[in-house]
Amino acid sequence: MTLLAAFGPGDTEVTLAELTRRTGIPKPTAHRLIAELAAWDVVERTPTGIRLGMRLFELGALAPRQRGLRETAAPFLADLFEATHETVHLAVPDGVEVVYVQKIDSRQGPSVPSRVGGRMPAYCTGVGKALLAFAPPGRLAAVVDAGLVRRTPRTVVAPGHLARDLARIAERGIAEEHEESTVGIACVAAPVLDGDGYAVAAVSITGWAHRLDTARLAPAVRTAALGITRMLR
Repeated sequence: MTLLAAFGPGDTEVTLAELTRRTGIPKPTAHRLIAELAAWDVVERTPTGIRLGMRLFELGALAPRQRGLRETAAPFLADLFEATHETVHLAVPDGVEVVYVQKIDSRQGPSVPSRVGGRMPAYCTGVGKALLAFAPPGRLAAVVDAGLVRRTPRTVVAPGHLARDLARIAERGIAEEHEESTVGIACVAAPVLDGDGYAVAAVSITGWAHRLDTARLAPAVRTAALGITRMLR
């Protein structure tokens, strides 16, 4: 798992020397483990390095919670995309971060630094704030303890300010982000709730900050999130 986790989002393939550098695993051990992983098609050897294999993709597609959520959410996300023609995301919480489990890209929107399976901080993203506002006790404290890093001039890094933002989101049922995670990008998000009222996922629309009317699009995002919530219960 250490070797597999050493692959980054932009890595098509990685050399054995680079894997040993990233992980600290001795080269002979890494070489043996890679051979075992290759025998299971979890990784593939190429003439110039090592890449993740199709078996790993197949196993990931079987993850039950994300698969059930994606299948349930798919028609709602498609409708949201057709209605807005903006980039649509579905994300779930994982520790102090969010993981994107579905994304529909807009051709007219900005290049958003997100991908299916990718991670972003919870405290500065629209989906992350929607999840935090409806999170179980203790998650916000864990996020603050992990550190609020300023990613842009508009990132909220004061714990008290963040707590007040989340309280407003909990009242409205809608979270907004205006260039807090990435300059030039705005987002509006809403939570998908379980039977106890905690967020298990969040839906968002993302677009250019100077063009995306978050107030106008908020009802559509909230409607999609409520529809997914009802279907999951």
